[in-house]
Amino acid sequence: MKAGVIVFPGSNCDWDCYHTAKTSLRAKTEFVWHEDESLNSFDVVIVPGGFSYGDYLRSGAIARFSPVMNALVDYVNKDKGLVIGICNGFQILTEAGLLPGALQKNKHLKFLCKNVRLRVENTKTPFTNKCQSGQVLEIPIAHFDGNYTADKETIEKLNKNKQVIFRYCSKTGSVSSSSNPNGSIENIAGICNEARNVLGMMPHPERVADPVLGGEDGEYIFSSMAGYLKK
Repeated sequence: MKAGVIVFPGSNCDWDCYHTAKTSLRAKTEFVWHEDESLNSFDVVIVPGGFSYGDYLRSGAIARFSPVMNALVDYVNKDKGLVIGICNGFQILTEAGLLPGALQKNKHLKFLCKNVRLRVENTKTPFTNKCQSGQVLEIPIAHFDGNYTADKETIEKLNKNKQVIFRYCSKTGSVSSSSNPNGSIENIAGICNEARNVLGMMPHPERVADPVLGGEDGEYIFSSMAGYLKK
């Protein structure tokens, strides 16, 4: 198995994702510079968190035009493998049109860095097949623009197609405004595309995929991907 971690100017979670891909996915892992124009050799492509291009204009808005993004769109359309966008990576995927909706500033206009809980909404995806339906995961967030939004029609479509993968929740799995850290519509923390080969999520599973980091709940996501690709 081979994994590629895309690096943009301003990425700062690339090494975290690189380490997790090597240890959790047990993949031969390489960095992919934003000017590279092919991703065809990879089974998994990770778009990491950070502040690509300093978040100028809008988070992910400039990164969306990097040469590697043309390769990523081609990679997804040809169903070459799996793509996971984390935090800024999620923002980039929405800007590129690979996932619907957009990420706007947090409701209270504050940068948030803390552990949150997520309820697994769909286990029939390459990213969650090791999870139980309704399982609660504890995974950290670190963002200022994590407030997911979309129009009514898009939200209805996401729900109908079971594309909402994670929702912010309480310790017991209850979904309410009190368990929503950033104002995301319907507590949405992560979604996938219709083909189920692209996942975007604001929380950082790579930061809790090793017991030495103080948590292992992120391992469910990476082990799900590894199991899916080995079939």
